[in-house]
Amino acid sequence: MSFSELQSNISLPSFTKPAVSKEQLVQYAQASGDLNPLHTDDNFAKSIGLDGVIAHGMLIMGFLGQYVQEIAGTESVVHQFNMRFGAMTKPGDVITCGGFVKQLMEIDGQPAVALELFAEKAPGERVGTGSAVLVCSNPLN
Repeated sequence: MSFSELQSNISLPSFTKPAVSKEQLVQYAQASGDLNPLHTDDNFAKSIGLDGVIAHGMLIMGFLGQYVQEIAGTESVVHQFNMRFGAMTKPGDVITCGGFVKQLMEIDGQPAVALELFAEKAPGERVGTGSAVLVCSNPLN
């Protein structure tokens, strides 16, 4: 979808990641430095009342950030991006990102769009919601 196709209230194409795996959680823990055993040790997670490990919230934010960057493509830049965490993500959950165009606007004279975003593990079961603003990097196209 090109920047010029982004119109108010249109739904954005969805983006689905492969199922979250325990190996991915260990790799993310090492890469991020967040070594909380809640994300890597089932026995620890069970000792605090969970069924097992849960994904890092920031991993899910990374998925949503990747989605925003895919929407931005080469025609726009991400001006703002934020996310609120929702339900827990567990190994085996498949995360789908989506959203819609909330508003067309201008920033410093450049065309821009405000997006409302979500990440969910099942229809209606959101693990995160957010927003982003994309600014057209080449308004002549």
